[in-house]
Amino acid sequence: MIDYVFLGTGGGMPMTFRALSSLMLMYNGRKILIDCGEGTQVQMRKYHTGFRDVDIILVTHTHGDHIFGIPGLLSTMGNSDRTEKVYIVGPKGIKPVISGLLYSLKYLPFEVETIEVEEGFYLKQGKDSLEITEEKTELWVEPFNLKHRIECIGFNIELARKPKFDPVKAKTLPIPVVYWKHLQNGEIVDFEGRTYYPEQVLGEPRKGIKVTFIGDTGYFNELSDHAKGADLIVCEGTYGDDEDIDKAKKNRHMTFREAARVAKDAEADDLIITHFSPSMGNPVEYRSNATSVFNKSFVAYDGLKGTINFKEE
Repeated sequence: MIDYVFLGTGGGMPMTFRALSSLMLMYNGRKILIDCGEGTQVQMRKYHTGFRDVDIILVTHTHGDHIFGIPGLLSTMGNSDRTEKVYIVGPKGIKPVISGLLYSLKYLPFEVETIEVEEGFYLKQGKDSLEITEEKTELWVEPFNLKHRIECIGFNIELARKPKFDPVKAKTLPIPVVYWKHLQNGEIVDFEGRTYYPEQVLGEPRKGIKVTFIGDTGYFNELSDHAKGADLIVCEGTYGDDEDIDKAKKNRHMTFREAARVAKDAEADDLIITHFSPSMGNPVEYRSNATSVFNKSFVAYDGLKGTINFKEE
């Protein structure tokens, strides 16, 4: 399962009633942060998420409302006895920006590695952190290009689900029962001159969990292709009112209705809209603009929490 909490749901500037964009995903006790607007660490304290276990910060783009919280957060993490590496992953051009932001943080007790990502990558559970690896694991992160005013990317975070163990298939193999568990755990077994593979004791593939995060972007048809079959789409909806469509196009943002169209075309399970304009006092007032297109459309708010479980079969 994957847990989530919306730390901030605003765009542009922080408001007294709404913090800037940041979403935390939690998996096996480790944390992935998507964007880190100014004041994110305050929200983490407010919603009791903790600081120390944030291993990766995925950055959609380098506008200030998505990154100005990074230096303060890393400083606090350094004061929380963290020593493991922290990854900052974002689009082309992010390295010099992050380097500038972190110029004053010469005292951090852990390494910060900034990666300009163009292809997907796996994450593996280390002893005390998540680590980027070339080894195929159950957790996959894939970036995709968005259409904003600067270089900007979205992310698919996918958690694979192991097939069920099939004892009928296992019993057909001429190996001792003690090796079944190794095969079930994905290990290759050599026994008496023959090699046995996990698929020889496992059933059909099972659907995992897919979370699609669509940051700042204007609407374009291919968005739904990236989000196809997502269990949850988190999508920007800077403007709730349909009458703001021209403003959305000009500023390369989306309306609630456009976000809902993405979810409908992607055949997603749920949509949560976030990143609201400072001019939008109560985003819930515009929810019907989304639900009229995609019924399972919801409006985020600071502190919104949830869990995505594997589907029952």
